[in-house]
Amino acid sequence: MITFACFVPHSPILIPEVGKENLDKLKDTVKAYKNLEEDLYSAKPDIIIIISPHANSQAGQFFTINQSPYFNLNFKKFGDLVTKVQLVNEIGFGYKIKESCEDFFPIILTADQELDYGSGVPLFYLTEHLRQTKIVSIGYADLSYSDHVKFGQLIRKQINLSGQRVAIIASGDLSHKLHKDSPAGYSDRAQEFDQTIMKLIQEKDIDKILDLDQELIKESGACGLRSLLILLGIIKELNYQPVQLSYQSPFGIGYLVENFEVK
Repeated sequence: MITFACFVPHSPILIPEVGKENLDKLKDTVKAYKNLEEDLYSAKPDIIIIISPHANSQAGQFFTINQSPYFNLNFKKFGDLVTKVQLVNEIGFGYKIKESCEDFFPIILTADQELDYGSGVPLFYLTEHLRQTKIVSIGYADLSYSDHVKFGQLIRKQINLSGQRVAIIASGDLSHKLHKDSPAGYSDRAQEFDQTIMKLIQEKDIDKILDLDQELIKESGACGLRSLLILLGIIKELNYQPVQLSYQSPFGIGYLVENFEVK
């Protein structure tokens, strides 16, 4: 059964040793993360599925499931030589997802012991008191948005068959072009994208998300849409309530923390 689901940002600045003095600019996001951590701990998951836009290093026409026995979280690429976490993979469950989905979608197994930062930032915060809980790491594909919803629905069927308590974490940032000094440049449609996505999440309107103007999506530079759609596919048939915990954009990138409270 699904006991927890959320959508979270993955800025490396959220890691204290990386963000340092800039971390204060994301204090609402950090507070939201800590609230989520308490909810996840209370949900008592047997398995945590993390969906990251940066998990698929091949960036191909296929979904990925990481089958490394152990996962290491570190942020050396961002100058942090201190933060280190090791987590355990739920290899068997990951393989069952592959078996149940491979007749419908291209899926490959990878073996990357070091997790990408899109997985690392959420897991650093949300597994603070769950370091022994087993993880399944999934990367999305360069396929249609509707395929990502369908992929999520297939994952949900496997969750139901497992008889285990499963938590879903979808990692992703919204628009990368919100400010004049945004790293990815500026678009006057970026805020439109973020506001539209947040509104449709609250309305639980997956169909309208799938029908979003392609030019609007392109202009936003967002990396989290496919992660979000897999999550929404997984929880589509559940009774859930979206609760927005925070939204910030101090660095020109939209950071949304959303709790999908499963009833």
